[in-house]
Amino acid sequence: MPTHQYKQWSVLSMNTLAFACNFAVWTMFSIIGVRIKEELGLSDTQFGILVATPILTGSLTRLPLGILTDRFGGRIVFLIQMILVAIPTYGLAFATEYWQYLTIGLFVGLAGGSFAIGIAYTSAWFEDKRQGTAMGIFGAGNAGAAITNLVAPMILVAFGWRMVPQVYSIAMIVMAIIFWLFTYPDPAHQKRAETGKHISLADQLAPLKELRVWRFGMYYYFVFGGFVALALWLPKYYVGEYGMDLKTASFITLCFTLPSGLIRAFGGWLSDKYGARNINWAVFWTCLIALFFISYPQTSYVVHGITSDHEFTTGTNVWVFTALIFIIGIAQGIGKASIYKIIHDYYPDNMGSVGGMVGVIGGLGGFTLPIMFGLASDYLDVRTSCFMLLFGVVGICMLSMNIAIRNLRRAEGKELQSNLA
Repeated sequence: MPTHQYKQWSVLSMNTLAFACNFAVWTMFSIIGVRIKEELGLSDTQFGILVATPILTGSLTRLPLGILTDRFGGRIVFLIQMILVAIPTYGLAFATEYWQYLTIGLFVGLAGGSFAIGIAYTSAWFEDKRQGTAMGIFGAGNAGAAITNLVAPMILVAFGWRMVPQVYSIAMIVMAIIFWLFTYPDPAHQKRAETGKHISLADQLAPLKELRVWRFGMYYYFVFGGFVALALWLPKYYVGEYGMDLKTASFITLCFTLPSGLIRAFGGWLSDKYGARNINWAVFWTCLIALFFISYPQTSYVVHGITSDHEFTTGTNVWVFTALIFIIGIAQGIGKASIYKIIHDYYPDNMGSVGGMVGVIGGLGGFTLPIMFGLASDYLDVRTSCFMLLFGVVGICMLSMNIAIRNLRRAEGKELQSNLA
């Protein structure tokens, strides 16, 4: 008879692996999309829409999947979700027209909804003091984007891009089988099933009326949506800005996607130890500074001297750029964990609905930002405009957090004065 501790870690391990597999599928357009762009002669805006389409479905399904997980348990919901993802993923290999890629991409996007299932299923197994660490470990499944950066180019070079979705779909079915064999119904769901008492839909959705939830969603829009957008955009950026081939660009993007995924577990531990809000603030400052430097485009200018002209060039070379992107990835990975830790601090009994809604907003960042990147690139004709946009987003997040902290301190001060009176 497996012990409760064994079940905890078995479920957490399977959740993390299943999420990584889903995330790899969810972001595969970052690699195969470049080939599709070449075949169809797409503009940057059309490419942005192509890579963002799966992100839309993955975002919008997070809330309903989170609610279904609270109601029926993560084990069965996760299994069905993986099977449903495998079918359109395989079908993608046979598309030929732009509209077909967009349509199938919408169904493939269900892979992104796996986060809402896994985060609620993971949260149900662990006590409060270990929530940040457990959810951080689960969130390391974001490294699935790194799997795509590593594996997809090798498949593409050896067999062509159409083999990528076929291999991914088979891998998803295998993952679903392994997941079912090594997971268990969570205790809370079993208790609800035995008593017949379930959380009503109204109770699940009640916290969504609070402004705080939407503020958390905005933070997640940057740390998660920004991460997904950059994971999709960076291979193309390296190809265009630094003249790399796609395989090299994909591998160097690992410097962003892999550590950002793996560091999430450490971010959860930091949030447990030092407080999620403090970690969030440090994350935003780090990203703001790094984005400031990489937003500056390659520039040449001439100073007319007394006897001759002097030409100067500014901009980040590939090594400095990659180092700064690495720092941003690390910060976003930590931020993704800290935000879900603070969600659990406020809404421990509504992780499915609140976590799902925050996930929706964050996922919408992964959908809207690549499109905005493409529009900015086409109309401003400056490649670094994508980083200018992200600089503005993190600035808004910091302003909002600063106002929230001031209001909280003001409310605490009034309460203290009331108690002393």
